[in-house]
Amino acid sequence: MLLSAGGFAVYLSESNVFGVLAQRFGDLSRAQNRRRLMAAWLESKLFRASGLEAAAIEAKIAAECRNYGDFLRITMGEIARSQHARRWAENTPEHILYAPVIKALIPDALFIHMIRDGRAVALSLDRRVDRGLQVLPWDRKHNRLIQGIYWEWIVQRGRNLGAGLAADYLEVRFEDLVCKPQQALEAVGGFIDQKLNYERIQEVAYRTVRHPNTSFGNEDEFDPVDRWRAAYAQKDLQIFEDLAGDLLVELGYPVNARTSPAAAEFRRIRAFYRRYFAGRFWLKTSALGRLRPRMNGRRLDEIVMGEDRAPALAENR
Repeated sequence: MLLSAGGFAVYLSESNVFGVLAQRFGDLSRAQNRRRLMAAWLESKLFRASGLEAAAIEAKIAAECRNYGDFLRITMGEIARSQHARRWAENTPEHILYAPVIKALIPDALFIHMIRDGRAVALSLDRRVDRGLQVLPWDRKHNRLIQGIYWEWIVQRGRNLGAGLAADYLEVRFEDLVCKPQQALEAVGGFIDQKLNYERIQEVAYRTVRHPNTSFGNEDEFDPVDRWRAAYAQKDLQIFEDLAGDLLVELGYPVNARTSPAAAEFRRIRAFYRRYFAGRFWLKTSALGRLRPRMNGRRLDEIVMGEDRAPALAENR
């Protein structure tokens, strides 16, 4: 919607700079690592979506880039310059977990945390195994619930990090953008100091504004807000709301059931997976995580979209 509003560089891809590239190519103050990064990036769809000229951007990165904030700022800035746009926006969902690092490296960055009802997110990710968390084999029968536990974990972590960004952080509910778009856009426009006209956005309609992302195929009636209500058995919904009800209520989502006799087993599963998510994220971002083989002979496209992609919440933007 921002790209369709005008004034923003059009880059129809997630950059994956901090969630993937930073884990693969190491310290960019080293020229060797910058060369390795560019060799992979220039062969990927991330570069093809940019519309940039390879030799020019490669030379600029070699001369000016010393960290991943520089890389994101330079590449997106060059895309904006080539399109005569004043601003750029980037929408990798997992980047909410790196907000303090991004803010330190790009001091004028603003953060919009898109939040969606976890019951809808879990339902969608349960159908999109390519975009959700890969659960442990013995828990696959509880996949939807564990996707919901991940939603709870990443949203809570993102909100906690966002609190430290003060006035540079804004939360927006997906449901508000769907049901009362102009009102929601006025809040976003005030935050970024740019008027956002819903009619113009509908006219330009880049990508999902015109063709919404959905894992539900051809629906008789497209209803991204309330479709989850008919998809849960009552018992499963009670368990979900028992586990994640506090956050749902905190975010303003109505909850019918807060306790479920069947939830005791799943509270143990929830406790385990929350530790698992935190440990996996720590390993990924620690020095130990960066010692893993970085490319293993695979193209960057395969790493970004393949099995070793870190958990990403596609509908928590």
